[in-house]
Amino acid sequence: MTLEQLRIFIAVAEQQHMTRAASGLNLTQSATSAAIAALETRYDVKLFDRVGRGIMLTQAGREFLGEARAVVGRAKAAAQALDEIAGLKRGALGIAASQTVGNYWLPPRLLAFRRAYPGIALQVSIANTEQVALAVREGRVDLGLVEGDVDDPLLTTEQIDGDSLAIVVGRRHPWVGATRMSANRLTTTGWVLRERGSGTRSMFEAALSSAGVDPASLDVRLELPTNEAIRAAVEGSDYATAISDLVVAPSLAAATLHRVRFELPRRSFCVLRHREHVGGRAAETLLASLREA
Repeated sequence: MTLEQLRIFIAVAEQQHMTRAASGLNLTQSATSAAIAALETRYDVKLFDRVGRGIMLTQAGREFLGEARAVVGRAKAAAQALDEIAGLKRGALGIAASQTVGNYWLPPRLLAFRRAYPGIALQVSIANTEQVALAVREGRVDLGLVEGDVDDPLLTTEQIDGDSLAIVVGRRHPWVGATRMSANRLTTTGWVLRERGSGTRSMFEAALSSAGVDPASLDVRLELPTNEAIRAAVEGSDYATAISDLVVAPSLAAATLHRVRFELPRRSFCVLRHREHVGGRAAETLLASLREA
């Protein structure tokens, strides 16, 4: 049984005339008759009685008509759904982001996307870089956005413009007001840092190594899993941290944190996608908007 056979059956039942039904379907009468005959033969049931030059539904035909209309209706609805998905009028997009990206960089960009495509539901989760990469690898999300580098043969990576890392201290720290900070002096204070596996921690340690400082030589007093916890800890202590400038911008403006004059490199964010997962139009459109931003 095919959808075409069902459409022909419905048209013949409504017209109660083979020739008129064929004309309305832009088919020949022989093709229309053959479709009805094929249904009756395949299921060994008579759908129409021939009355003079016309036809009438049998009891079986009347019962089958409702089912046929329901199936064709569902097919039309499915086709409409695909049209809407292709046109970004409906759909869903799963996104996983590491903390700095997800809490600070991504939200205004997602709001702009939702304004342009209100029918696309955005499902966003926030974790560290390793956890985001795992979510993409396992197919639980369509896109991953992280600060750190990811080396995974199952994933493709694309760099987009991100943020800058900043070394900041609280108001009581002796580095406040220092006009110059040497790399070696970074080992003379306590540090509050993100956990290992976070993009911020990895990028900071790479920058230290480039400056000739062994990351293991830092006096790390505390490791915390969120940027907000780190910011609060440093504001109330005499420790230092390395954190995204997006995170500490309000604290710098309020003078509850001070930026140390030691330049860290600007970093890109990384878009992760599964090599074998064909992204939909919604994912492609969002990614294009992130590149432009």
